[in-house]
Amino acid sequence: MPTLILVRHGRSTANTAGVLAGRTPGVLLDERGTEQAAALPARLAALRLAVAVSSPLERCHQTLRPLLEARPGLAVHTEERISECDYGDWSGRKLAELSDEPLMSVVQQHPSAAAFPGGESMRVMQARAVDAVRDWNDRVAAEHGEDATYVMCSHGDIIKSLVADALGMHLDLFQRIHVDPCSVTAIRYTRLRPFLLRVGDTGDLTPLAPREQSVGADARPSAAGDGTSDAAVGGGGGAP
Repeated sequence: MPTLILVRHGRSTANTAGVLAGRTPGVLLDERGTEQAAALPARLAALRLAVAVSSPLERCHQTLRPLLEARPGLAVHTEERISECDYGDWSGRKLAELSDEPLMSVVQQHPSAAAFPGGESMRVMQARAVDAVRDWNDRVAAEHGEDATYVMCSHGDIIKSLVADALGMHLDLFQRIHVDPCSVTAIRYTRLRPFLLRVGDTGDLTPLAPREQSVGADARPSAAGDGTSDAAVGGGGGAP
C-alpha cells in the first residue's frame, strides 16, 4: 500500500488570534504560514509524489499552492472527508472563552464522547477521515503502484485522529498527539499494518524517500531489511 504524507496547513490568522476556526470561511494563512508553505517544496523535494489531496478549506489549498507551482504535473484533488472538524456553534469563538465550557474537558479527556453543539462528534470526524485515507490508498495503489507516495493537506484534529488509527489507539488517547502547523506526518500502509514514520516533523524529510528516489542512492533495501513490510526485531536500522 502507499505511503501517505500528511501535511497540516500552515499557521493561519485564526491560529494567531486564538480562535477555533473550524469551517469558518475566510480563514487564511498568516505571514508565518505563508513562509511555511513556501518552504514545503524543498522539504518534499526528495519524494516522488503521485498525487496531492486537499481539504476544501482555503488555508489547505494555500499551503499546497507553492508545491503545485513547483511541480506543474502534480494533480490535486479536493476531498471533503478530510475537512476540518465541524465544531458547529463553537466555530469562530475564542479558545480562551471555550476553556470554560463543560464540554471542553470532555473534548480533552474523553473525546470519543464529545459532540459539538450544532456540529459533529469527534467519532464521526475520525471515521470519515479514516474512510477517506483508505479509499485514497486503494486509488493511488491502483493508479500509481503499491510503492507510491502521495500528499494530503488537512487539519490538526484530522491528522491526530489518523495517527491514532494507524497506531491502533483509542480515540480517547488522540489528544496525546501533537502536530504543528505545516508539519509533516508520514504513514506507510502495508497489507498487515500501517507504520508511523514521522509525527509532526518540521525538519528534513529526505530519509522518507525510497533509496532509488534519493540523490546518489543505489537500490532500495529489500522489504525484509527495511523494516516496513513487517515489524523489525530490534527496531530496524533506519534510513541509510
